Formats: sequence, structure tokens, C-alpha cells
Amino acid sequence: MPELPEVESLAGFLRERAVERAFVRADITAISALKTFDPPISSLLGLPIDDVRRHGKFIDISAQGIHLIIHLARAGWLRWREEQSTGLVRPGKGPIACRVVFDDGSGFDLTEAGTQKKLAVYVVRDPAEVPGIAKLGPDPFTLTVEQFGDILKAAGRVQLKGVLRSQSVIAGIGNAYSDEILHVARMSPFKPASNLSADELQQLFDAMHDTLRDAVARSAGLAVQDLKSEKKSGMRVHGRKGQKCPVCGDLVREVSFADSSLQYCATCQTGGKPLADRRLSKLLK
Repeated sequence: MPELPEVESLAGFLRERAVERAFVRADITAISALKTFDPPISSLLGLPIDDVRRHGKFIDISAQGIHLIIHLARAGWLRWREEQSTGLVRPGKGPIACRVVFDDGSGFDLTEAGTQKKLAVYVVRDPAEVPGIAKLGPDPFTLTVEQFGDILKAAGRVQLKGVLRSQSVIAGIGNAYSDEILHVARMSPFKPASNLSADELQQLFDAMHDTLRDAVARSAGLAVQDLKSEKKSGMRVHGRKGQKCPVCGDLVREVSFADSSLQYCATCQTGGKPLADRRLSKLLK
């Protein structure tokens, strides 16, 4: 799933190429992807783009008071073309959920792999009309360490992993970067959020900022098609089960859940003690 660094780079890519371009086509080919009906998507046609911004994991393309909001979900992606096809895409056929064409002939397709169709497109007059944006917590880059500490205290005994990836608590961090942040901070993903000393709070805050800023810097200026490989290659532990930890050389371990998993280094993060695999534990009961 694209997270804050990749979405920030996508927004910057579109800002550079699409601002001042006008919509000439905006076709929804996966009916389930369009989550709004007023204003209609056709209201974008002819409007020049003013700006492209990021709200958490949402991309906001604004044009004369109308906003095209995109959430790529777990398996979605944006595929840019300097010369976009103007052919009609048959609804329900293939991975394309939406096709956009600008007045210079460029444009993009929104695609989604797999059978779980969760990619979402909204056309609204105010981004706050999108439920997911209205519920977003603060952006990590806007937080002070004191505000971050207040968030963790309010979370109580909730595990750090869950707090970091909850969009209503902190916007933009998902499964991958929460693993990375906790590895950099040398903390267990299961550590209670409110159980941090002042030094540990600063350590986690710095790890969050450093990890995200490094990822944003690595992604800056990359072509859209290169962002996925850059994200994968930059991971220290996420998605690297069984490989060596780049810090200590121990093997990266995994804990599996019903619909996701986390990766960590026991030596760096849990004092050498492996965490119980929750899915396996249920089977053994």
C-alpha cells in the first residue's frame, strides 16, 4: 500500500506535470471506485488544475473549487503517460478503474490489482466531505514531541504498532513504515503506547521523523513507475522475513495476523525474545 512518502512523491509528480492543465476526459471504468455523485465527475471537464496536495494517504487534485480525491488503498496505483490513450475502456474489464486525460494529451490511469476492489475516487467541493479525510489525525510532520507524547498517553495500553498505523490518530503511516520506525527506534511493536520514558518518547519521535523524511527524500523526483521498487529497496525489516537485520545481523522475524503481518528484529527491538505469532497461537489453543 502506498504510504505517506510514496503519496507525497505522487502528489509532487502530479503537481509538477498537471498544474494549469485542464481536464478533457475523466472516465470511471470500475463503478465501485467512485464514491460520490454530487458534483458529477463530468463537472471536472474543462477545468484547469490549481494544485495537488496530500492528506494522509489521499491525493487531492483541485480544479476551480472542485476536488478529485484519490485513495489507492492496498493494491491501487497511478500510471502516468505523457501521451495518454483516448480510447474507451470497457467497464469491468482489466485493472483500470479510472482514466484521466489532460488538454496536452498527457494523463493517468488508476489501476487496481487483485479481487478486493478498495481503490476509491471522490469528486467533492471540500476535501473534508471525504469521510476518511475528515477523520484523519495530524500529519506526522506537523507534530511537536510534546503533542506526540500527548497522543501516546491518550492511547493508553494500545500497542505502539497500532497507534502509529491508525489514520485517525496519526495520518499517513501504514504497516510498512510503522515497522521501519519501530526498528529504527529499537522498540517492540507490542510495547504499550503510554509506557514510554521521556528519553524513549524522544527516541520514537526522532525515528518517526527521520524514517519518513529519508523515505520522502529517496522518492523525490523519481518517475511514478520507480516508486514501488524504491520503497521496497529502502526497507530495513518490513517484507524481509528471514533476511539479515542490517544493524545486528540477526534474522528478521514475522508475526502474522488475519489480514496482515509485521516484521521486526528480536535482537534490536525485543531484547532477543521472539514475539509470539498470534495466528499460530490461536491454532494451538
